[in-house]
Amino acid sequence: MPQMDRHKNRTVYIEFIADESFNNLPYKERFTIIFITSGSMNLQLNDYPIKIVAPSILCLSMEDTIQVSEKQNVSSQSFCFHPDFINTAHFSESQGYMSTSLKIETGLSLFKKYNIHNGLYTVTEKSYPKLYEWFFVIGTEVYAQSDSFWVCRIKKYLIQILGLLEELSHHSEQSPVGLVLEYIHTNYSDKISLEDLTRCAHLNRVSLNKMFQDLCGCTAMGYLLSYRLKVAENLLTHTGMSLNEIARATGFEYDTYFIKQFTAKRGMTPTEFRNTSREFAYYQ
Repeated sequence: MPQMDRHKNRTVYIEFIADESFNNLPYKERFTIIFITSGSMNLQLNDYPIKIVAPSILCLSMEDTIQVSEKQNVSSQSFCFHPDFINTAHFSESQGYMSTSLKIETGLSLFKKYNIHNGLYTVTEKSYPKLYEWFFVIGTEVYAQSDSFWVCRIKKYLIQILGLLEELSHHSEQSPVGLVLEYIHTNYSDKISLEDLTRCAHLNRVSLNKMFQDLCGCTAMGYLLSYRLKVAENLLTHTGMSLNEIARATGFEYDTYFIKQFTAKRGMTPTEFRNTSREFAYYQ
């Protein structure tokens, strides 16, 4: 059932199921993210057989068909959301959701099925704690609605989950650079030093930076900064989080340093970027 926001006069079209049974999937007019934390199962997804072994995440769209043939000690939780939840930048107390062309592109490819892509993603040992934490917070916020910003926080964690899954799907190889990319995409919100990255890759800083230059066109720390700013752009555009909250969510120790780096790299302040991105979507 949709959530009634007790802090504002609105209906929020999201649901969280702490013990997903797989009996009613996919949910009507919803994208669904299912986090399988233990056990294994066999199922038919769009008439193709797949086997799921925990920990894994399955991303379903409303067009998918699913039929479970066998489950063994499965524990899972799911979060589903109407497309308007991420396609809308603004909410009006009098008009409800206000449609714009603004869309969160990050992670939407995860729900598309083509060729060998089936929407199933293996959760790595390093990424599991973060994903588990983010799912836990989303579930808690859906039920608790702890303050008037609970929807904003859910959108933030949804952006982080989709972004991490998308990056892990692109960089799944266990090369030194692949290991560092996984570390960055999982831990960018924490304090990270170059020494952390060299330990992860089992390389010295010169060798690591040379490999990053060859693959990504920048140093390892340069990539970290670029990725943090990419996440910050999504949070600026699609949430009402303050600059200080966004700075802390993306690994910047101080909001002043975040503003300085964002302005230097993007040619405008975070506030100017937020206003420009929303005005552009509104007038399209």
